[in-house]
Amino acid sequence: MQLHSSIPAVLLLTSFCSCLQAADDSNDRRPNVLFIAVDDLNHWVGHLGRNIQTRTPAIDRLAGMGVSFSNAHCAAPLCNSSRAALLSGLRPGTTGIYFNQSPYRSTIQPQQSLVTRFRAAGYETLGMGKLWHGGTGFDEQWTTVGTRPTGLQARKKITDRSVGGIRFGILDADDSALSDTATAEFGIRQLQRSHDKPFFLTLGFYKPHMPWNVPQKYFDLHPLNDIRLPPTREDDLADIPEAGLRMAKPSGDHRAMLNSGRWKEAVQAYLATVSYVDGQIGRVLDALQDSEHAQNTIICLWGDHGWHLGEKQHWRKFALWEEATRAPLIWVVPGITPANTICSQPVDFMSIYPTLCQLAQIPLPGHVEGVSIQPLLQNPSATWNQPAITTYGPNNHAVRDQRWRLIRYADGSQELYDHDTDPLEWTNLAEKKEHSQTITRLAEFLPVTNNPEIRPQKKPKP
Repeated sequence: MQLHSSIPAVLLLTSFCSCLQAADDSNDRRPNVLFIAVDDLNHWVGHLGRNIQTRTPAIDRLAGMGVSFSNAHCAAPLCNSSRAALLSGLRPGTTGIYFNQSPYRSTIQPQQSLVTRFRAAGYETLGMGKLWHGGTGFDEQWTTVGTRPTGLQARKKITDRSVGGIRFGILDADDSALSDTATAEFGIRQLQRSHDKPFFLTLGFYKPHMPWNVPQKYFDLHPLNDIRLPPTREDDLADIPEAGLRMAKPSGDHRAMLNSGRWKEAVQAYLATVSYVDGQIGRVLDALQDSEHAQNTIICLWGDHGWHLGEKQHWRKFALWEEATRAPLIWVVPGITPANTICSQPVDFMSIYPTLCQLAQIPLPGHVEGVSIQPLLQNPSATWNQPAITTYGPNNHAVRDQRWRLIRYADGSQELYDHDTDPLEWTNLAEKKEHSQTITRLAEFLPVTNNPEIRPQKKPKP
């Protein structure tokens, strides 16, 4: 970990804020924002060191430009709820948006959106790809939205290797057959042109979401003979409470994968798909570096949640364990973030909304529940007493600090893991009396608002 510069933080902040003042509409020097969302990207990225097989030179280059958070966690371990929380500033327990079928427009208003907030503050809001679950989201957010090109499916030919619901295979086509390539090209075009206003550019990359279908060249980066499986234990689930087993449903996908003999192929396909999307991110970073906006653009990259590939006999997200909640979070803020620095403090993605508003000097709406991490951007070694909180379903929460993970389910059952000695979360310590004070301390951070689930309205029968 690189230590922070000796330059006083107050001087860095003063210097940065001085460049943000807008003299008038024709000379608006507030920072641009490049906002990169990556679907289903877990913490298997090179610079974090969790998986030595991964090949992510672009994401690692981005991390070298600023601060990467090695202990960053989603607000919810699935797409809809995670994105709704991050983009609205409202936790799942407040909105009732707990699951993928929960209609976020039922309780979240367009004016609460992070992107809408920037547009109302005079930003040009540009975007393409997946931002909210199912697409870009509220129309009111956007100045310009790129659209997915038609005809992509017609150019696809897949050599299928799927195992049950875990879908993967080799795509007999080039990169142009994938929609993320078009998303990258939209971003490149926006970065290559001049803008009359500061811009907020969102690029929502769909991969490595399943199906893991990418061209052969990305599989070649990860030879099957070299693939190493995630460490597992046969008795790993013996100390998991019933509520945890019901939540994660660990047996089905994993049993099918073991019976198929294709576990290594599935891991290879995930790594290949991560390498593909990393290449698209690299193209965007190249365009920014070559543009007139390079010195005045904040970059924030995040994966919306983690992903299991057999750890704890579980696949996908949909759990409150480490692999399901942890994902990359990288910030590059000109004049503030030290280069090539990893921050190990626990943060969750509810911090993104207030941090961006603070950096752009946009008043923070009163509804936002997250806490700005600007102090950690200035000094990644700063004292930090706020743990990361993840919610999955009503009154099911995980609290993660630098050492411990506490999971408490709605029925009161618990899991406790010591990451200093058990980073793979193999031993549940919740029943050990010597850890009761730790549980009491962490439990103080559990959300107290647990509103009922918002369900889709049933269509009336004709």
